[in-house]
Amino acid sequence: MDKLVTIELFGQTHTFKAKSEVTKAKAVADLLVKEVSRIEDQQANQSSNMSKLTILMLAALNIANENMELKRNHSKLLDDVTDRTTNLIHTLDNSVQ
Repeated sequence: MDKLVTIELFGQTHTFKAKSEVTKAKAVADLLVKEVSRIEDQQANQSSNMSKLTILMLAALNIANENMELKRNHSKLLDDVTDRTTNLIHTLDNSVQ
């Protein structure tokens, strides 16, 4: 059975096959829809008129930027945990001797 996910963007329904679990794919698709809606709402308050493609690209770039920031923060956290663990092991080794 195919894993299909359906979303609505710009008043049109789009259905695609999910490579992962449907719930995960739906969550990702919903994130895109939410970001597109946020940008559309933001543009409604401005005089410029963006194309659908531009809005979609901006939404994708915003999500990608957020993903990169989360990865960067995760990497910093892992480095911090590694440093603290190393210091703790060193302190424990010195106190045992």
